[in-house]
Amino acid sequence: MIDDTVRAICRDLLDTMRQTTHSVGVAAPQIGVALRIFCVDVTGHPKTRTCHGELVIVNPRLVVAHGSVRAREGCMSVPDLTGDVIRSEEVVVEGLTPDGEGFEVRTDAFEARAVQHELDHLDGHLFVDRVASARHLHARRVYRSD
Repeated sequence: MIDDTVRAICRDLLDTMRQTTHSVGVAAPQIGVALRIFCVDVTGHPKTRTCHGELVIVNPRLVVAHGSVRAREGCMSVPDLTGDVIRSEEVVVEGLTPDGEGFEVRTDAFEARAVQHELDHLDGHLFVDRVASARHLHARRVYRSD
């Protein structure tokens, strides 16, 4: 059921994502909330093909996954590492909006990767659980503006 508490959590997720450098998504467990909610926004990311803007999905469910591609991922929960992770290239996810309306998202490329990454958080997994071996983990690059 969508109530004021759930809507407030949705706003908190968006605020957290917007305030975190380089973040394209946040899941409720990352902010200490044991609910199945996440947000993503890949607007402006160079690897994006399909972009739905800011998405907040309550009780998401992956219904279709096609293809397979390996790419580098990072996460605010593991700030010092990135890793090469295989994800589906195209996905369809069903869920609810913060207003309780059912909807479906069909996406691909980087947005599909971000959605799958956040779905993993809801199931208790991090990207490091999906790397094939230690050689697929990397120290995060630090860029300076000196």
